[in-house]
Amino acid sequence: MKIAVVGTGYVGLVTGTCLAETGNDVICVDINEEKVKAMQNGVLPIYEPGLDLLFHRNIKQERLHFTQDLAEAIKDAQVIFLALPTPPGGDGSADLSYVLGAAKDIAKIVTDYKVIITKSTVPVGTADKVKAAFQEHSSVEVAVVSNPEFLREGVAVEDFMKPDRVVIGTMDERAREILGELYGPYVRQGNPILFMDERSSELTKYAANSFLATKITFMNEVANMCELVGANVDMVRAGIGADARIGKRFLFPGVGYGGSCFPKDVQAMFKSAKEYGYDFKILDSVMEVNEAQKIKLVKKVLEYFKGNVVGKKFALWGLAFKPETDDIREAPALYIIDELVKAGAAIVAYDPEGMPNVQKLLGDKITYATDRYAALEGADALLIVTEWSVFRTPDFSYVKEKLKNNVIFDGRNLYDLDKMSKSGFYYSSIGRKTIEQ
Repeated sequence: MKIAVVGTGYVGLVTGTCLAETGNDVICVDINEEKVKAMQNGVLPIYEPGLDLLFHRNIKQERLHFTQDLAEAIKDAQVIFLALPTPPGGDGSADLSYVLGAAKDIAKIVTDYKVIITKSTVPVGTADKVKAAFQEHSSVEVAVVSNPEFLREGVAVEDFMKPDRVVIGTMDERAREILGELYGPYVRQGNPILFMDERSSELTKYAANSFLATKITFMNEVANMCELVGANVDMVRAGIGADARIGKRFLFPGVGYGGSCFPKDVQAMFKSAKEYGYDFKILDSVMEVNEAQKIKLVKKVLEYFKGNVVGKKFALWGLAFKPETDDIREAPALYIIDELVKAGAAIVAYDPEGMPNVQKLLGDKITYATDRYAALEGADALLIVTEWSVFRTPDFSYVKEKLKNNVIFDGRNLYDLDKMSKSGFYYSSIGRKTIEQ
């Protein structure tokens, strides 16, 4: 099948590459000349485990192509994916200008039936707006379909190639047949393709992300209570996670959720509900708690240093919002850095993949270490913010040698409390007792 993907951000590039992997002829289009040339030369612009193999293989086998020319991309395409940014506006609602602008541009070019898919995360009613924008400039019949993505950064290739479910919102029978054929190879193990109306499909994506964000936030609230009453959140998590109605996933407490999806999707769903006259109180609380949770480690640091960190130096392990990605959007580390720097502290950070993006954002506001141990040199304490595997089993004797003080603030609960009690460290984590030196 011939496919065009408009937009080569995270979702567009994963989508285009994985569709090419099952034998489709895919053209990805982007307005960024430098980025397009780099991809044409085999340079992958994002870090995502496993994507590089598929990316290079499908370029070599001439199933994956890149262009700036929208007309060239959609000329022969049966299916056009819109994988464009929907950033939050000033009031929290999703900005649809890129999506609607692309729809108008496509309308001026197409001459025959196409299936136009909104792959971006968009509010309820967007498919109607895309169709209206298209019809302003064309009388050609098209199907406008909602097909939300459920990709987890770090395992996005696996999620696309073996999805839990595929959600397709359309009432167009011809589009259903085409997309059933397109997605058939990805659900051979029996996972469902769920056909529904467009509005239900759009709401499904926001509801899924908002629920998961709520689950994370609830566990952070439980962790905060554990600290007050002297309970251990690890034990509580195991106790409730064994309940099949609750499940084990998304129950790990920490320093809040971040990334490109949860923050803006929760905000957008809350705003969308407001527009329909509904006050979504749970989501309001989720956002409020998450903002506070992002700087929970800062409060622990200030308490330990009696409110004064002027001139103090802190090692920070982890900048990306989660491991196995270089994505720093809404990363808790950025909030922690901002608070500590404002309080007069210096930060030396290390992250296996996220440092180049943070350096573009913060420049020399902080220092960047060459490895995890180099960040520790002469630091007053270590803060752990992202649970990269490389941080899970450090040489604690060497950590002691490097640090000025044997102090660790762990925002991801990486280490066993019994072991830390014998280690000689002051160790403060989330929802568990603090180990004193």
